Amino acid sequence: MKILVLAPHPFYQNRGTPIAVKMLLETLGAAGHQLTLLTYPEGDDITLSSCTIIRLQQLSWVSGVKPGFSWKKLVYDASLFFALGKLLKEQEFDLIHAVEESAFLAAFFGKKYRIPFVYDMDSSLSHQLGEKFFLLKPFLPIFRFLEKQVVMRAAGVIPVCKAIEELVKGYDPNVLCGRLEDVSLLPPDSKEPIPEHARLDLAEGTTNILYIGNLETYQGIDLLLDAFVIASQQVQELRLRIIGGSDDDIDSYREKSNGLGIADKVQFVGRRPVADLHHYLHQADILVSPRSKGFNTPMKIYSYLDSGRVTLATRMQTHTQVLDDSIAYLVEATTTSMATGLITLATDVTLRDNLAAAAREKVQQEYTVEAFDRKLNRFYKILEQNIARERVEI
Repeated sequence: MKILVLAPHPFYQNRGTPIAVKMLLETLGAAGHQLTLLTYPEGDDITLSSCTIIRLQQLSWVSGVKPGFSWKKLVYDASLFFALGKLLKEQEFDLIHAVEESAFLAAFFGKKYRIPFVYDMDSSLSHQLGEKFFLLKPFLPIFRFLEKQVVMRAAGVIPVCKAIEELVKGYDPNVLCGRLEDVSLLPPDSKEPIPEHARLDLAEGTTNILYIGNLETYQGIDLLLDAFVIASQQVQELRLRIIGGSDDDIDSYREKSNGLGIADKVQFVGRRPVADLHHYLHQADILVSPRSKGFNTPMKIYSYLDSGRVTLATRMQTHTQVLDDSIAYLVEATTTSMATGLITLATDVTLRDNLAAAAREKVQQEYTVEAFDRKLNRFYKILEQNIARERVEI
């Protein structure tokens, strides 16, 4: 099929949704589909086989688009609306594959041009708005109604996790729905030494905690730092390394670390390439995901599980739809509980090793690139059959 993919975010970047979109394009391209990607102007230029990348026009007064809802995204989504309308006048497509909020645009233009669309649902827009903007909570029924209408119009929906799949089924139990979880991004077992550029500044005899990801508020970095104050007083050799985040976010959290008196034990490494992810994970003793909001599972969790290192995470739906007590150490999203988890894992090497081994076995069974390809291709096979049937009936 000739597929138009809408990606309303910077592309390419080494973070969750852009990584997932890259995998999607690679899988669909390998299956023989002809792809066009319409995306934001920001991001690294990459080459993908069977895919033409079209970028929106760069606006000089809009830059540094971050994950999550923002006025900058609204501006570029408006630009995406007009660019999409223009593109559909000039070219014909068999299908629109719309990621996140671009599904609302796909629903509008899909009806106008009689083009079926897929809703690639990495998150619930109504849920995001309700969490981030308290003043919008009275309008949540309206947002949910609009989200439901898009789901019901879609030829198929691809939720990224079980919670979103349940939301979709609640909207329309008959819609074609194919859950497509993220996967581990680690390469097969390798004995290669850690290159100098990927070495963390770790002192001998320390127990090292590692967080990887952006530093948005919902990630729970405040919770992690507050808990680390308590844990590092109990276990003197604890050290914390944080990879990821914008310069502004790093400066803010570095200032907080200074205020908490833990600056000598906390290092903000900054952004690092995904290609070196396995090197960083293997240098850690404890991997943390302190998320305090949301219900879609962080992409990093799958690589955490595959790393051979123990995962400490908050006992929230965002984690528990993948994690349980047999493969991770789960704690309540409170400072005391997180601190207790850090202390327990820092002082119990056997527990760390047992949980890490069970986690790695689980991810190798269920969350690999091969599993991603298989699930996506199966969904598209059914989708193509449904579209062909509807065209015959028309």
